[in-house]
Amino acid sequence: MAPYAWEPTPDRTEAANVTRLMRRFGASSIDDLRRRSVRDVDRFWDAVVDDLDIPFARPYSRVRDDARGAAWTTWFVDGALNATTVCLDRWRDDPAVADTVALRHEDESGSVRTLTFRELGDAVDRAAAGLRRLDIDKGDAVGVYLPMIPEAVIAAYAIAKVGALYVPLFSGFAESALASRLDDAQARVVVTTDWSWRRGRRVPMKPHLDGALALGGPVETVVVVERDDEPRDRTDGVDMTWDAFAPPVEGPVTAAETAAEDPLLLGYTSGTAGAPKGAVHTHAGFVVKVASEVAYAFDVRRGDTFFWVTDMGWIMGPLGMFGAHALGASLLLYEGSADTPGPERLWEVVERHRATVLGLSPTLIRTLKVHGDDPPKMHDLSSVAVFGSTGEPWDADAYRWLADHVGGGRVPIINFSGGTEVGGSFLSCYVVEPLSPCSLGGPSLGMDVDVLDEAGRPVRGELGELVCRQAWPSMTRGVWGDPERYDRSYWSTYPGIWHHGDWAKVGVDGQWYLFGRSDEAISVAGKRIGPAEVEGILAADPAVAEAAVIGVPEPRKGEAVWCFWIPADPDGPDVSDDLAAAVERELGRPFAPARVLRVLELPRTSSAKLMRRAIRAVAAGDDPGDLSAAQNPDAIDAIRLATQVPPGPLEDVGAGFRAGLVTRSPSA
Repeated sequence: MAPYAWEPTPDRTEAANVTRLMRRFGASSIDDLRRRSVRDVDRFWDAVVDDLDIPFARPYSRVRDDARGAAWTTWFVDGALNATTVCLDRWRDDPAVADTVALRHEDESGSVRTLTFRELGDAVDRAAAGLRRLDIDKGDAVGVYLPMIPEAVIAAYAIAKVGALYVPLFSGFAESALASRLDDAQARVVVTTDWSWRRGRRVPMKPHLDGALALGGPVETVVVVERDDEPRDRTDGVDMTWDAFAPPVEGPVTAAETAAEDPLLLGYTSGTAGAPKGAVHTHAGFVVKVASEVAYAFDVRRGDTFFWVTDMGWIMGPLGMFGAHALGASLLLYEGSADTPGPERLWEVVERHRATVLGLSPTLIRTLKVHGDDPPKMHDLSSVAVFGSTGEPWDADAYRWLADHVGGGRVPIINFSGGTEVGGSFLSCYVVEPLSPCSLGGPSLGMDVDVLDEAGRPVRGELGELVCRQAWPSMTRGVWGDPERYDRSYWSTYPGIWHHGDWAKVGVDGQWYLFGRSDEAISVAGKRIGPAEVEGILAADPAVAEAAVIGVPEPRKGEAVWCFWIPADPDGPDVSDDLAAAVERELGRPFAPARVLRVLELPRTSSAKLMRRAIRAVAAGDDPGDLSAAQNPDAIDAIRLATQVPPGPLEDVGAGFRAGLVTRSPSA
């Protein structure tokens, strides 16, 4: 087997956007450019703004100000930039670009919509005027709870245009998850729709939002995108239709003047403890960083079509939208399941819309791979120049299948990793370098990343913690409303250095690899959830004395949610079914537990901290390692016995439960 899955040709290297940047810096290779980009980060990011022609309404006087320390660095000092002006209005006003396609949409039913930059700009103006009629102004939060439909993009740009705070929400969230985020953001308006497509069904969305609002909170107005003519109940004084919200307006709507550091979006990410964290991103920092990702990592230029199978509620949705449009490229949205009605659907969409970049997850490829080589080979995929991937580790078989059988060896897999709070990537491949299977290439440009051991020493060839030594433009400006949590979450492990919570390793070949979350957050098909959020739902049941939630490796989705719970009354009824249903109801179907296991005790350290890492190791069939810190090591044996019981109801649960075994576990 060849050592590399991708080796660039001279022609591909010559044409790459990043080659242009390499020459600007006098770099001899991509690794040389990586080194130069962190040796002088001010020069690097200033060059990116110039190279990508990102216009500031008011020029900045300095690239950054780190007088308050790395954690609170500000960028593009004294500058002004509105994301909608950069990504949309300037193209709408450019005769050479205005009538090219900005947005393409297709759903499971086969319905297709397209909008040019001119048409998209006009739609955004109508929505921006609607927000102003609702007295939404700079600093006000607006939630967007929509599937991948054009209004999700229109609403985002309208919010940015008036200077408000864009709060994207995963379209699969249920009541509790929605309520907690809307309350934390203090959102006054939410844009939603009645339903979305999912596996041939119309899955309700607005009823979930109604349930969330019934829990209380700050929302004053719900704007509903109506997708059919069926009559539905509306809440007087709260609900209004999209058509009533955004009627035609005369002439362009003037964008608010937003400073470089004004908040643009609030993206929620989950950690291992406490409520979800709101990551704050700014107009200039976020746009500059994501434009650089799309231009240099994914090699996109004007006229290309960027297609990522994702949701606008996860960071790849906004990243693709702002990043592609900052370059004058087209964005393709697909609503529904990429394997519905059959495994050929994804390839049909790519062929029909001539996608240039196809972003997908290892989970999706593992799902499609089982159907064999024929579905992709039946379609013309010659438009695809780059495969993109993020959110979870690859396995070699799935990686090779995509690279060799779908891409035919001519399409690189640009695997990159960062996060919501990063506003882009820490690690990334580039089309100008050879790539080993499953590799993340190396540090992203401008990102001073390293791998450290527990003592803070750099390590190579062994697992360590992924860190970043210098600030970057799209770094979150804190945790919304909780600066202490921001310091605690990212800057306390290694003072003055960002600690990300990923296990990483630099291989002997110099390529970088990731091995999951060191902070125990769970990634289900690239969608992250914190154990504490699931444990809170379990603990709310009076039958539960205590709970622990972990992510266990799962072939299709990367990780599956497994729940362990201790009964308040050992002789009480088994409520595992109810607990599984509660998690699905509160957080949405993607986070439904694969297994729920009832046990007598959970392993703890002498300081009473749950040993989730040991639980996860045992559940995955691995060695839990050093248990000298455990105050009850026998609990590990009980966990091991419990996980060996096959999923499904047991005939005789008495003896098994007394040994710490599961009494019921839903199958995956």
